[in-house]
Amino acid sequence: MALENFITGSITDADSYHFTIPEILKIRAEQTPDETAYIFLRDGDEDEERITNGELYRLSVSIAASVIQTGNAGAPALMLFAPGLDFITSLYACFYAGVVAVPAYPPRKNRSLERIRVLVADSGAGIVLTTSDIYQTFERSFSDLEELKKLTWICVDKTEQIADQNDFRMNHPDPASVALLQYTSGSTGQPKGVMVKHVNITRNLEFIRRSFSLSRKTVSVTWLPSFHDMGLIDGVIGPVYNGYPGVIIPPVAFIQKPVRWLRAITRYRGTHAGGPNFAFDHCVEAIAPEEREGLDLSSIDTLYCGAEPIRKTTFDRFVEIYADYGFRPGMLYPCYGMAETTLIISGPEAGRGAVNLCVSGNALEKNQVKIAQENEPDARHLVGVGHAWIDTEICITDPETHHRCSNDVVGEIWVKGSIVTAGYWNKPEQTGVTFAAQLKGGSGEPWMRTGDLGFIHNGELYITGRLKDLIILQGRNYYPQDIEYVAENSHPALRANASAAFPVEIGEAERLVIVAEVERSALRDLNTEEVCSAIRQQVAEEFEQEVYAIQLLRTASILKTSSGKIQRKACRSGFLEKTLQVAGESFLSETTQPEVPGQNLDITTLQAWLMAWIHINLKVPFDRIDLLKPISVYGLNSMKAVQLQQDVLDRYGVNVPPYVFFDRITVKELSERAFAKIEEGQ
Repeated sequence: MALENFITGSITDADSYHFTIPEILKIRAEQTPDETAYIFLRDGDEDEERITNGELYRLSVSIAASVIQTGNAGAPALMLFAPGLDFITSLYACFYAGVVAVPAYPPRKNRSLERIRVLVADSGAGIVLTTSDIYQTFERSFSDLEELKKLTWICVDKTEQIADQNDFRMNHPDPASVALLQYTSGSTGQPKGVMVKHVNITRNLEFIRRSFSLSRKTVSVTWLPSFHDMGLIDGVIGPVYNGYPGVIIPPVAFIQKPVRWLRAITRYRGTHAGGPNFAFDHCVEAIAPEEREGLDLSSIDTLYCGAEPIRKTTFDRFVEIYADYGFRPGMLYPCYGMAETTLIISGPEAGRGAVNLCVSGNALEKNQVKIAQENEPDARHLVGVGHAWIDTEICITDPETHHRCSNDVVGEIWVKGSIVTAGYWNKPEQTGVTFAAQLKGGSGEPWMRTGDLGFIHNGELYITGRLKDLIILQGRNYYPQDIEYVAENSHPALRANASAAFPVEIGEAERLVIVAEVERSALRDLNTEEVCSAIRQQVAEEFEQEVYAIQLLRTASILKTSSGKIQRKACRSGFLEKTLQVAGESFLSETTQPEVPGQNLDITTLQAWLMAWIHINLKVPFDRIDLLKPISVYGLNSMKAVQLQQDVLDRYGVNVPPYVFFDRITVKELSERAFAKIEEGQ
């Protein structure tokens, strides 16, 4: 079947094996050059920037030509971009130039370039694609790192456009070749770049097309970060594969005001959208009734939820609130996936809605499935995440014996099929462990171990937990060893290699907990507040996450195996059961919200308002808030930072960039800076 059939939507199973995304984009540029490929809303509202298929192809091949001219076309290309069309054109440019794309996010101003250094060293990148603004912002820092000085930097907004795109000799990638490296969110010490092949992308998008019933009439609306698998594969590449327009808003715009996402769906009659579980909660909790006026969600076909544990209560609240705005339960689309499988692993038929199963929580702790009644004390609701599509196979496996489990028995989820990626970049041993598992009594074909636990009931996959020590917060994956390393190095009173980071469920949300041993010499005069503040600040700055609870443990008391490995699960149980040997602890308060001080503005009132904001939003008791301490000490993460930015802007008309909050700025200094700006504007 000819490639031109992609234009009409006549896609066959065989097509998605043999055609690649750069070939599909070229055909779209030739056959439908004036059709809109993407609409980017710079401010998340009405500041619209459009690009057609023809323009997208022309800009992409121009950038590709610049890459080829550097003579580094064989090396991976690190991509440092803010959200927008520059990232998208540069991604396709990598495909056309025959280089492996390495999407990443640019570091904040005045922040360490350590993550960038690590990605460059691990990927072997020889090129950096970015914009002139980003390059100029961080140019001074490059001289400090040899890894960055050796790179060839290309500012894509300065490249010359090819007058005649036919002059460009397009790279025709082998479908089995690596298209991009998808690095995990929190890997700063031991990064793992997932090798996503061109065929993985088209096969995964074919999976999504069929399971979501996507067509040329689809309109996608996404706010998801383009350097994560969900935003990258579905939000960015999906529109070109399927031939529908993709509406994109910056992630920060959604975090600031989630109603922007729903307004974009309303304005463009969006049919396809989604995000992690927290996004649904954010739309419930952070959109006031008056902001919902004018919303019309009746155009939606599928609103998917994935990337973190899906909660029935979240769906129930969302449906209850937005039913008056055209939203129907059948629009919900719970699904499951990960970067190692390109994106999706399982999903239901479009329009079915969520399926729930009530089981015994106590039985699940023993990896058993026991149907329970809702009024039973240990009743736990699980949301089904559908089933496999195309050639994907899912097997529930005993993680110890590697035998296949029967239905209604909890085991590790194993996957095989064309959606499974090629493994981890330059890590053959880890690739073998994860991607070449053998099923006892099986055919000898390799399976990929997800590290997630689940079971199949009546043909539906249910996720019950995680076998591996992975922490998922706001839809982002973090390796505990990365968080532990940062925490241990935040204060000299803490011992090296003697801490554990793990999630706990608080109020139907996963929160981060750190337990850490204290040096024996520091126990007598231990300043718990100082040490815990140091941990919170470093974790906030490095990972943009708040730490719900910190327990400082007595020397040599943390739970380890006989070989000296930290027992994170045992530490988590000890924390919940209050059996750890605690020398000091700090919890974020769950106090009720006080009334925020009024509007009569002077520096004292502004400080009082900011203290009240910290108390309300970061759950910090008033008596713990010190005007001379950095705000990041109190658990400020990226979501809360943009919320604070928006609240200051709404209340006082002052726009404070979110990165300022992570530059060790104190409550007093921020108040003074904001007050000075207010006076300037009066």
